[in-house]
Amino acid sequence: MTVMSALPVPAGGQHRQPIIAAAIELTAESGWSAVTMARLADLVGVSRQTVYNEIGSKAALAEAMISHELGRFLAAVSAAFERHPDDLVEAIYDAVRAVLELADDNILLRAIASATHGTDNEFLPLLTTRAGSLLTEAKAVLRGRVRSYRPPLDESQLTVAIDLVVRVVLSHVMQPSGTPAETADGLAWVAARVLGTNPAALMRTRS
Repeated sequence: MTVMSALPVPAGGQHRQPIIAAAIELTAESGWSAVTMARLADLVGVSRQTVYNEIGSKAALAEAMISHELGRFLAAVSAAFERHPDDLVEAIYDAVRAVLELADDNILLRAIASATHGTDNEFLPLLTTRAGSLLTEAKAVLRGRVRSYRPPLDESQLTVAIDLVVRVVLSHVMQPSGTPAETADGLAWVAARVLGTNPAALMRTRS
């Protein structure tokens, strides 16, 4: 399973990002309980003290991992809008599809979205706390992007529309009911209706 991405290196020493990446991979493969500072040191090829110096506690490591995955989630949304600066509906389609494809084989990202993680009880409180952050950050990023298109919606209408899109996407991250393309198609169709554009051509995945 690949959960790495090319993100800017966060604050810290040269080993911080490799340690976080190794922890994400290990959690995805073996569960949070399998993650120890000693094992991360072996995987990265540094001393255990270096891991502590770069990360701190295991709780701090979990926070760094979750922040990394939230960053990937939000970066996918921003990149999709940048690809379609003149077409809001197409940007929404692309953003939804990109996020769902990103989450398709990503255990940690799905756990963050659902704020539940099976038997990994030690990880659950942190996920529950950050689930609220995910909603808040996702809505803020989407609102900023959508506003630049000057949609024919007032602030209250925009709030409702954004909340709908974010919550539907997160529900499909947790429990997909179709392919990423199908879900993106449906939400793009809804967006087109809300924005008053012609939705007929947007039903890409339906006959």
